[in-house]
Amino acid sequence: MPQIDSWLNSTSWQEVPRRTAEWAIHALPAVLLILVLALVLLKALRFLCRRMEVSLMRRARCGDAKTVREIEKHSEALLHLFRTSGRVVIGITVSLLILGQIGVDVAPLLVAVGVAGLTVGLGAQELVRDVISGFFLLLECHVRVGDVVIVNGTGGLVEHIGLRTLTLRDESGVVHIFQNGKIDSLANTTREWSAMVFDVGVATREDVDKVMRVMREVAHELQEDRRYKANIFEPPEVLGVESFDDRAVIVRARIKTQPAEQWQIGREYRRRLKKAFDAHGVEMPSPHRRLSWGEASPPVKVNVRASSGVSDRANGARMDEAGVQA
Repeated sequence: MPQIDSWLNSTSWQEVPRRTAEWAIHALPAVLLILVLALVLLKALRFLCRRMEVSLMRRARCGDAKTVREIEKHSEALLHLFRTSGRVVIGITVSLLILGQIGVDVAPLLVAVGVAGLTVGLGAQELVRDVISGFFLLLECHVRVGDVVIVNGTGGLVEHIGLRTLTLRDESGVVHIFQNGKIDSLANTTREWSAMVFDVGVATREDVDKVMRVMREVAHELQEDRRYKANIFEPPEVLGVESFDDRAVIVRARIKTQPAEQWQIGREYRRRLKKAFDAHGVEMPSPHRRLSWGEASPPVKVNVRASSGVSDRANGARMDEAGVQA
């Protein structure tokens, strides 16, 4: 209680203005200088990010449209990581300097933060694993915002990449969120270039050479179309007969496209191919079975015997009975 009494007496209150003035004279300029330095560092960080972006875009202008798109995605991910990390470092440093000028002993605070960090690291190992995995995911640029990827068997468009989570949106609009530390498999379908593979089935009696010729003609017409020409990298390939089954011959083809354009090109190619098959009389397999007799099989005689009708008085129906004797 003596300490509380000392705070309440008039002498202690008279010391408050003097101590405030001394702090304002000695410590306030240092605090203001630290804040100004923090603003300068933030401006410098923003300037460096802009310079990096301009430098990357200047390099991209020397390449084609594919290179420009790849560098834009890569630079966006790296700049976001660099900008966020720089702000966190500047904020923590400035806070510690200001606390030191106020009169707070930061040494015990740093020890407490270290112990807390160690405790969190041991107790939240999953969180630490997510952050480390996310850091290398961004640094190595395996996936970027705007890519179409398959993560742990789920495909979708990448909408967000963070240090802890990765967010996908599938074709149905459903958002899937994955922890970076739990990503076991990642397949990027839009890295540098994409491809659409076609397994076209035709009836077994069709001439395979004719079918492949029609497929090449349709692919060439598609590539020459000005609406799709810019999105097709190379001349489409008709690879040949891939396999057989009980009712069809499978012919495989492939078209290389710009990233994320393979689905549109694939739908248009299938539409044109169906019309071309109809025009050339190429039969595609349908769900039916055809029975044929071998040449060595003996002829079969079928005798049909018609029986008299039987009247049903209850409902007035008439039924015919026929016996078939082979």
